[in-house]
Amino acid sequence: MGYVIQFIIGGTVMMLAAMLSKSKYLFLSGVITLLPILTLINLNLQIHNMTAESFHITQRNGIVGAVGMVVLIGGIYFLTNWVKPGQAVLIALGIYVVYMVGTKYLIT
Repeated sequence: MGYVIQFIIGGTVMMLAAMLSKSKYLFLSGVITLLPILTLINLNLQIHNMTAESFHITQRNGIVGAVGMVVLIGGIYFLTNWVKPGQAVLIALGIYVVYMVGTKYLIT
């Protein structure tokens, strides 16, 4: 259940960042640029409360998630050459879900 909640929160943050990047308010570009930096700061803060094993699990999950975002965005980009944008998003989302579920079972 926690995995699904993390998926929803992460997707919402990425969707909001994409929407805000098209805004006329320039400060939002700074917020979007700040997201990866905040992620690194958060990871740095968590290191102090982690064992080496839990840090490596977190690091691995971060890499899997980053590659997953590339799969999602790249899938949408390439699929829009062949299908309508709405369909491309749905197909890419399906590929992304299969990727994330697959990596969850392959890694553990």
